[in-house]
Amino acid sequence: MRYVIMIYSNPATWVHPMFLHQHTPLGPAERAARISEFGSLMTEIAESGELIDSAALADPVTSRVIRFCDGAPEATDGPFADAKEQMAGFFIVDCETRERVEEIAARFPDARNGGVEIRPVMDLSGMEM
Repeated sequence: MRYVIMIYSNPATWVHPMFLHQHTPLGPAERAARISEFGSLMTEIAESGELIDSAALADPVTSRVIRFCDGAPEATDGPFADAKEQMAGFFIVDCETRERVEEIAARFPDARNGGVEIRPVMDLSGMEM
């Protein structure tokens, strides 16, 4: 079954070029350790065929929210939620069991400081859950 793993983190904690504003970045040793863990996990799930797709998202300050107001779409500055943790990226994996996707999700370094959400991806029939 395919799952989407959504990574929620505080963009201020990662020194990464995708984030435009930095406040309290990780120290060099902790950052290097997390990058190494992440690299190992990506290699493992790519080689096993479980990784289908992934993408990092730009800084939340660049987001736009579309809502209907008086029957017409209106775009406003995002992000939608006023929170420290924002959706930073996603991974689509194909795993045999829910336990396996939970194991993978728990290994993302972001699980320690932010959140990692797992959700099954519905097929076109939409009702297999």
